[in-house]
Amino acid sequence: MTQPVGKEVRYSTKTKRVLHILLKVIVTVVIAILLFIAIVYTVNKISSHSEQKRLEPYGQHVSVDGKQMNVFIQGQGVETVVILPGYGTAAPALDFKPLISELIPYYKVVVIEPFGYGLSDQTQKERSTANIVSEIHEALQSLHVDRYILMAHSISGLYSLDYVNQYPNEVSAFIGLDSSVPSLSEQKVDSSVTKPIKWFRNLGFARLQLKLGADPYDGLPYDEQTKEQLNILIRKNMYNTTQLNEAVSMYSNFKAGERLAFPPNLPVLFFVQANHPVTDQWLPEHEKQIEDSVHGEMVLLDAGHYLYRSHPKEISKKIRDFTGDIKIKN
Repeated sequence: MTQPVGKEVRYSTKTKRVLHILLKVIVTVVIAILLFIAIVYTVNKISSHSEQKRLEPYGQHVSVDGKQMNVFIQGQGVETVVILPGYGTAAPALDFKPLISELIPYYKVVVIEPFGYGLSDQTQKERSTANIVSEIHEALQSLHVDRYILMAHSISGLYSLDYVNQYPNEVSAFIGLDSSVPSLSEQKVDSSVTKPIKWFRNLGFARLQLKLGADPYDGLPYDEQTKEQLNILIRKNMYNTTQLNEAVSMYSNFKAGERLAFPPNLPVLFFVQANHPVTDQWLPEHEKQIEDSVHGEMVLLDAGHYLYRSHPKEISKKIRDFTGDIKIKN
């Protein structure tokens, strides 16, 4: 027995009605998403334009590989300390300000802002350790800085391992600020991963991400004007192409660094966070790096990865003691 036609028509009409409502819901959701994206994009463009007008230049530019690299110099000390930033530090010269303030009564301090950082240009050149080291050295040569203590935070510790071996007659000592160790490699990042990140940045969602996150400088010794400038440069440099390219090169840079060691006669001082949140090998691997050093020392701090922000006085005092001991022994 066949089903009555009238019933089929009713079912068909009901199905069409449901599909129509579903389609309207989907269209509404899509429009809402597109509107949200448009608002985020517009707010980011307007805010970025406004922030550029409020950005206050600092330091000086030197020509490196045909581009402009920003460097910041303060202090009149006989010895020079050259500071290199960790990965993604938006404005190194401002970020290191608490430590710089503690060091400049005793040292001449030079902060290098590599390409893609602070007020420096970006570059399309591969972010290999060799290229980064060459660019830093070229900047220092332009400034006629030819004898100095090299201080590096995080990933710059990896680059510095290559640097001190290439220029042993220039570097008088190395100071690591929770510096990276080649044996504790970062995960491999494929270049295809960076494409959606660029979209995320270009559409303005990086700004939204920062807005929803915690203030990394809250409660730390930074004045309001410095914090404002830092936040402007964080939004300017976050996920820029040069830094994303550096992330892609990071794994191979770590692997290349495994073949290197600090020269035994180079004084090495490590400031290390006492309780690493991810690995229990952080302290042992740093100890291995200085086991053959004639003058190697490690200081543990109850701090996070950015220990120079929270413990500038302790770090400065220990550096003075350390460099004083080196003079006595030499």
